[in-house]
Amino acid sequence: MGWMTQASTSAHRADMIFLAVLAIAVFMLIAITGTMLFFVFRYRKERHPKAEQIEGNTLLEVVWTVVPLVVFLAIFYYGWTNFEYMRNPPRDAMVVKVTARQWSWSFEYPNGKRTGALYAVLNRPMKLEVRSADVVHGFFIPAFRMKIDVVPGRVNTTWFQPTELGAYAIECTVICGVSHSAMLAKVVVVPEEAFKVWYFGDENAPEPAWQVPVKAAMNIETPALVLLRNKNCLACHSIDGRPMVGPTFKGMLGRREEIEAGGQLRTVSVDDAQIRRGILDPRSETVRGYPSAMPQQPLNPLELDAVVACIKSLK
Repeated sequence: MGWMTQASTSAHRADMIFLAVLAIAVFMLIAITGTMLFFVFRYRKERHPKAEQIEGNTLLEVVWTVVPLVVFLAIFYYGWTNFEYMRNPPRDAMVVKVTARQWSWSFEYPNGKRTGALYAVLNRPMKLEVRSADVVHGFFIPAFRMKIDVVPGRVNTTWFQPTELGAYAIECTVICGVSHSAMLAKVVVVPEEAFKVWYFGDENAPEPAWQVPVKAAMNIETPALVLLRNKNCLACHSIDGRPMVGPTFKGMLGRREEIEAGGQLRTVSVDDAQIRRGILDPRSETVRGYPSAMPQQPLNPLELDAVVACIKSLK
C-alpha cells in the first residue's frame, strides 16, 4: 500500500499539517511572484525613464512583518501539537519492544512472543520501544506517517493507532550497510478477536489465516524459514549464496570450510553435527574470514531440528 494511504490516526494529523503548509507555501509563491511581475510592469523604464526616490511605508512594513510571523507561529503550533501527540501514547497502549540489527527487525510482545512482522490490533493503540543491536537505523512506516531514529545504547519510543486492516511496509531510512535495502518488514493490522487467538494461543498451533499473506510478502514459504527469520538468522546469513556477515546457508551441507577453534585452524566438511554445533555454541568455532559475532540463540529440540533440516535443504 502506497504512501497516500492514511492507515492510522497520526497519518491523518500529519497529512493535514503537510497540506496546510503546502497551501500556505503555494499562496505565498503566487502572491510574491505576482507582486514582482506587477512592479516589473508598473515601473518599467519605458513608463518611468527618470528614477524617483520612494519613501518608506510604515503600515506596509508592519503588515509584511506581522503577517509572516503569525503564519510561521501557526505552523509551529500545529507541528508542535502533533509532535506532542506522537510522544504521549495512551495508558492502555500495548508495549512492543522493537530491535533493529543488520539487516532485520524483530518484535517482542509483553507475553514474550517474538516475530519478524509486527502484528497490531485495529483501532487499538500500540507503543513501540525501539532499540538497535549494532548501528544507527531508522524505523519508518510510510502508511502511518511514523518515523523514529533507532540509536545504539538508547531506547526511543513512539506509538500508533491503526485505522485500517491490512499489511503495511516497514522500512529502514538510514543507510546501515550492504543489505540496507533488504531491511524490510510488515506491520499487519488485524481484528481484535483474531489477534487474541494468536496472542493467547498455543505456540505450536497452526498459524492463523491472516499470517499467510505476510509470509508471502516476505518471501517465506516454509515454517523453518519463518523460524530462521524470527530468530534473526537471516540478518547475517543469506539463503541465496550472497556474502553477508556470516557464511551463506546455501550449499552449506558438505561444503569444505576452514574452521578456527582454540587458536588452531583445520579444514572440515560441514555435516549435520557441524551445523548443530555451530548453532548451539557459535563462539567455540569460527569459519575463517568471518567475525566471531554470532549470538547464541535459544532453540528447543524441535526448533533445532527444523532449522538444521532447512539449512541442509538449501542446495
